[in-house]
Order: sequence, then C-alpha cells, then structure tokens
Amino acid sequence: MEAEITLCYGTEREAESVAEAVSPDNVRVPMGLTVRTAREGARVVTVVRCERGLETLISTLDDLLMAVQVAEKAVAAGRSP
Repeated sequence: MEAEITLCYGTEREAESVAEAVSPDNVRVPMGLTVRTAREGARVVTVVRCERGLETLISTLDDLLMAVQVAEKAVAAGRSP
C-alpha cells in the first residue's frame, strides 16, 4: 500500500522548516515501511509505503500528521513578534 500527502505553505521557507522537522521520520522506521519527505517549492510531499497492513499505514500517517502539526505551530511561533 502507498499513500502520498502534499501540504502547501505560503513560502518555501515555511515548507523547508516543516520538511526538516519531520524528515527524521524518514530514517528510523520498521522493516516493511518506508517514509520519504521532500520539499518541492512551497509544498511538502511525503510518500509512505507500507507492507505491514492497513492499520500500520493509518497509524504512520496519523503520527506523521501529528509531527507536522507540531512543526507548523513552531513555525507560526517563530513568526510572532
């Protein structure tokens, strides 16, 4: 199974900050699971490939989106005066 999530931001800098924050998830994943995140302009694209079943795929996507949410809050806090 495979899922792709594309998130759009107002600037390339915001997208880069979010991509860097969630990229450590690309490195340490269980066997049968691949997570790749990359910035494409002002977008962050993540592709998740899972051979471990639908439940694992959904759990991985949920974890990813939670990490993105934290990163977005940090980026927004950095913009505040």
